[in-house]
Amino acid sequence: MPLDLGAKGSCHIGGNVATNAGGLRFLRYGSLRGTVLGLEVVLADGTILNCLTSLRKDNTGYDLKQLFIGSEGTLGIITAVSILCPPRPKAVNVAFLGCPGFAEVLQTFSACKGMLGEILSAFEFMDSECMQLVGQHLHLTNPVQESPFYVLVETSGSSAGHDAEKLTNVLEKVLNSGLVSDGTMATDQRKVQMLWALRERITEALSHDGYVFKYDISLPVERLYDLVIDLRTRLGTRAKHVVGYGHLGDGNLHLNVTAEAFSQELLAALEPYVYAWTAEQRGSVSAEHGLGFKKKNVLGYSKPPVAVKLMQQLKALLDPKGILNPYKTLPAQA
Repeated sequence: MPLDLGAKGSCHIGGNVATNAGGLRFLRYGSLRGTVLGLEVVLADGTILNCLTSLRKDNTGYDLKQLFIGSEGTLGIITAVSILCPPRPKAVNVAFLGCPGFAEVLQTFSACKGMLGEILSAFEFMDSECMQLVGQHLHLTNPVQESPFYVLVETSGSSAGHDAEKLTNVLEKVLNSGLVSDGTMATDQRKVQMLWALRERITEALSHDGYVFKYDISLPVERLYDLVIDLRTRLGTRAKHVVGYGHLGDGNLHLNVTAEAFSQELLAALEPYVYAWTAEQRGSVSAEHGLGFKKKNVLGYSKPPVAVKLMQQLKALLDPKGILNPYKTLPAQA
């Protein structure tokens, strides 16, 4: 299955497709838009739309399945999916590294892309405050020396020895050049899972820290962490923690702000500031989690009025009575 995400124990594939879920292996396998071959969808009037092809190439007319992928259930209910599943990798290697700064994180990513090529399957990053929280609330142990930033690099391939050698060469290069201050590598499943837990359980650790304001945005990778630094200055002591982590390989930042309790004052300091900041960088206000109720009125920060109007017209065409997942995704029409 070319998708892996933190919610894998409870989520459903129909919902994954309906939200175009990104996940942890986007860098390797791309989005569901590229791996879904066909869909069966029930439309608002009960009509069953059968586009459940398994062909890799089909260029006949409009690609209707793309309408429903990422539509958050507002245009139709996905009842069956045909998905392209690549061969399961025979060898998985994971490295967990400490970096002295975000510039070094970016340079380490460039080195990994250049030297690991097709076997690079994930490149995740987290800041020191994330590590502090998973240690404090979940009692997970930091396997490397304390650093301002941490990255998790995963390779997936067909030859364990070959892949391990390539990853070792990368680690030697980044350590010798000062891009990385410390690192550890894992090949056995138990240690691989232990290293992944440091990244995947950040959300859980944040939930123990108080009320969490969550943002899921995409930005040019060179500006990915600037917003976190900016917000720490802007919010000061009004926030307990401002943390940044996410999928560096595809420019997806999970920005989280914790406080003792919900505060209207803190919300006003965050919104629309975060969305306007993101729009200035030509980023997206929702990288992978969708718009739902909470973000439907900020769609305009990422899409022009003409695009929003066309979306509303499609909704009116396919669901004239507004019965499919009502009040979500699209702003109310004036």
